[in-house]
Amino acid sequence: MRLGFATLGCPGAPLDEVLALAQGNNFTGLELRTAPDEFTHTGLSAAERRELRTRIEDAGLQIFAISSYVKLCAVEEQPLEEHLELAADLGALGVRVFPGDDPGESTTEGPSAGEIRALDRVTSAPRDVPILLETHDSHSTARQVAAFCAVLDTDVPGHNVKALWDSSHTWSHGETPAESFALLRPWLELVQFKQVDSQQDYRPVAIEAGDFPIQDLLKVLDGTDYPLSLEWELKWHPQLPSLAETLPAVHAWLGDGAVR
Repeated sequence: MRLGFATLGCPGAPLDEVLALAQGNNFTGLELRTAPDEFTHTGLSAAERRELRTRIEDAGLQIFAISSYVKLCAVEEQPLEEHLELAADLGALGVRVFPGDDPGESTTEGPSAGEIRALDRVTSAPRDVPILLETHDSHSTARQVAAFCAVLDTDVPGHNVKALWDSSHTWSHGETPAESFALLRPWLELVQFKQVDSQQDYRPVAIEAGDFPIQDLLKVLDGTDYPLSLEWELKWHPQLPSLAETLPAVHAWLGDGAVR
């Protein structure tokens, strides 16, 4: 498995620092948080995009995802195409999006109103870069994301939506890693992981302080080549240790030979 991390774990850090963190700790991939206060955002010029891509590729790294905050099912207009264009320019494997459906619109009798909006957006979106739908918010379980992807397969032939599996998130919603993997596998593109504590309402914690079943995750991924990315949420949980402290601990947590 290819091992990377999200720049959510080093908010506001310059590119030089991010590259040094990756190279110094044997990580080969990045999820680039895309926001106005980061070095990756949709306002970059063509020249800036070329320079950013070149710097990352010259460092021997791959961009696993452009991490947008687009909500595919939301009512408000979302800049999906701008993020897909940025991902294409940077050579990223895809664009992370959230479902963002209104919980009050959920239904067991076909797609919700939000999912129908998402179908329309996916239909009209460029298809050269995958849309990576994360197991999050209104669709926090693999079961929900898989059900929506199955609808897409029927209603939008040739669509470019793939699953981004936040494995700690699905586990916190009652699914084992084996159950989630079996559901998502037909669409799976990228796997995120982090340490959480089930005794603290699944709050993100330091690597040595939680109980996420990482070996169960590695077991179901054994023999696959999905990118595996640490989503260290320091931006939202400033009590967490820094990435500089965490990245070396990740290798010990995963075990020798788990990643390359």
